[in-house]
Amino acid sequence: MSELRDLLTTTSELAAEFLESLDERPVRPDVDVEALRRALGGPLPDTPTDPRTVLTELVRDADPGITASQGGRYFGFVIGGALPAALAADWLTSTWDQNAGLFAISPGAAVVEEVTGPWLAELLGLPAEVTFAFVTGCQMAHVTALAAARNHVLAAHDWNVEQDGLTGAPPITVVVGAQRHGTIDRALRFIGLGAPSVVVQADDQGRIDPAGLQQALEGGEGPAIVCVQAGEVNTGAFDDLQAAADAASSRGAWLHVDGAFGMWAATSPAHRELVSGIERADSWTTDMHKWLNVPYDAAIAFCRHAGSHRAAMGSQAAYLVHGAESGLRDPFDWTPESSRRARGFATYVALRSLGREGVAELVEHACAHARRFGSELERIPGCEVLNEIVLNQVLFRFPSDDETDAVLRAVQSSGEAWMSGTQWRGRRAIRISVSNWSTTDEDVDRTVAAFAAAVDSLAVA
Repeated sequence: MSELRDLLTTTSELAAEFLESLDERPVRPDVDVEALRRALGGPLPDTPTDPRTVLTELVRDADPGITASQGGRYFGFVIGGALPAALAADWLTSTWDQNAGLFAISPGAAVVEEVTGPWLAELLGLPAEVTFAFVTGCQMAHVTALAAARNHVLAAHDWNVEQDGLTGAPPITVVVGAQRHGTIDRALRFIGLGAPSVVVQADDQGRIDPAGLQQALEGGEGPAIVCVQAGEVNTGAFDDLQAAADAASSRGAWLHVDGAFGMWAATSPAHRELVSGIERADSWTTDMHKWLNVPYDAAIAFCRHAGSHRAAMGSQAAYLVHGAESGLRDPFDWTPESSRRARGFATYVALRSLGREGVAELVEHACAHARRFGSELERIPGCEVLNEIVLNQVLFRFPSDDETDAVLRAVQSSGEAWMSGTQWRGRRAIRISVSNWSTTDEDVDRTVAAFAAAVDSLAVA
């Protein structure tokens, strides 16, 4: 056991050294891909190697390709860091190595999910009766929720998907907004529904047009699913969820909310109004590895209709010990996975360590940083902020597409910060997503200074 303890001690020290280096290291490395491949590659060894040697060499060889997304100046793709408590819980999750599919395999993992799911539902303002599934990310959360939606709306038209599949089923009208996230379309393909039936136009902030949504549903017959979003990925804008619920209800359609990061507005008294009406939907999805700052991967799907949810996901096998027979909850019955990581532990620890007030503070600090980014960036000559900064997203550009891309490249290359470019209303733009618990005012200042320096250098050139 001393060798095991030595190995884990070495791992802890290497991890701490990485975290302590975040302020000094480039946010995204200027990596030589071929050098990285040479360092990590080569033939598979024939003989064993001491684990500590392998581990230390992995850190040495992989480090040039490791992005400092755990740090406070990474603003790409709405990627949170990992809260220290959640990181520690994630280490324990790997140590315990529980298969969280069945209650019989890991009662502890199953009960932690039983506790954490309702905590999240309450925190996010959802009905108390919702069912839930811990999954990898919003992609699989959409698959889970929309599979339940598919089964539910077809059952209402006397079609049993579980028994008869989709061949010959009544067509489902799927209505989406023009600025939906790509994971919605991908989930629809995964569950056999193909491309959306109706795409409703969006406004200049990416919000679905309520009148267009109502018109798309009026007079229609047959099963229907409506997908809206809480937090557009570029602007952070929210669809009018009350209007969407009214429109869906008038048609008897299932209403699904993509709340990958925006649903966390519900935890903040200052931003809760943005999700007004969210409780009226039929299913919801959000990521914990975004704004709750739980290590990858962690997301959740919620569903109002337990029977449809379980019918879409559940499974039986004679050799398994099914908890439902004893009134116990098997996570296996609600998710698209059988063997699965015990994702509930890190989320449980994050919520307990923060408490309701801590989660609200995390969200409000990020939003305050986003507003500060907006006001400071607008002081830079030629910079135009494009969005109403209602949450944690800042969208901006410079006078031309070429200049926008050049400024972005210069900031990325500087190593001071990293964020992604995007296309917005036919023009190139830059998007900053503030979602890391460790971001400070100094991180904002350093990032704005990097943009100002990039603009100055291009002007001189």
